[in-house]
Amino acid sequence: MNKRGLILVISGFSGVGKGTVVRRLMEAHENYALSVSVTTRPPREGEVHGKDYFFISEEEFSSMEAEGRLMEWAGYVGRHYGTPRDYVFKKLEEGKDMILEIEVQGALQIKEKYPEAILVFVAPPSAATLKERLLKRGTESAEQVEKRLFRAVEESEAMESYDYLLVNDDLETCMEELHRLMQCEHRKMRVSRELIREIKTDLKRFVEGES
Repeated sequence: MNKRGLILVISGFSGVGKGTVVRRLMEAHENYALSVSVTTRPPREGEVHGKDYFFISEEEFSSMEAEGRLMEWAGYVGRHYGTPRDYVFKKLEEGKDMILEIEVQGALQIKEKYPEAILVFVAPPSAATLKERLLKRGTESAEQVEKRLFRAVEESEAMESYDYLLVNDDLETCMEELHRLMQCEHRKMRVSRELIREIKTDLKRFVEGES
């Protein structure tokens, strides 16, 4: 019996290292796959259609949204981004646990439409640690860091809407905690209904004298 995969939604503040946690998880455990989003922005140099994003027109994006083929979507600086339902559900049927690394807005859409999805918020050990990490990256101005912190204030309001909070203090520890969490989710009764039915049916067959 091919075990159906689960939807894992990962969010977190900018600079918290959620992307690194996801990459490490996929390197260490082969049963995970990362969702590929659709976007209406043009590809950047080196980006590959179907690997980095599915690059589509605004018209196609509108059609997908109207037809319910997007699990979630959002607009950002005049472009649109979304999670294609068919791609995700195909991988789920193949037994892959699908990772959706998306922002809070999209995560809450997923929770509303797909209550079985597992929502995990990756956080730093403290707000001071987050600020320190953003400053140490050295890739942004003080003004840009301040904007990211303002955004973090907004995102923090939604933290309690998630199912789990993971603290990324040590990369390997955080990654393994996330993997163990997903293993536990696979053992939940709601996920194992098919196996439960098989066991109950066979037990009744045995006591009724069938082999």
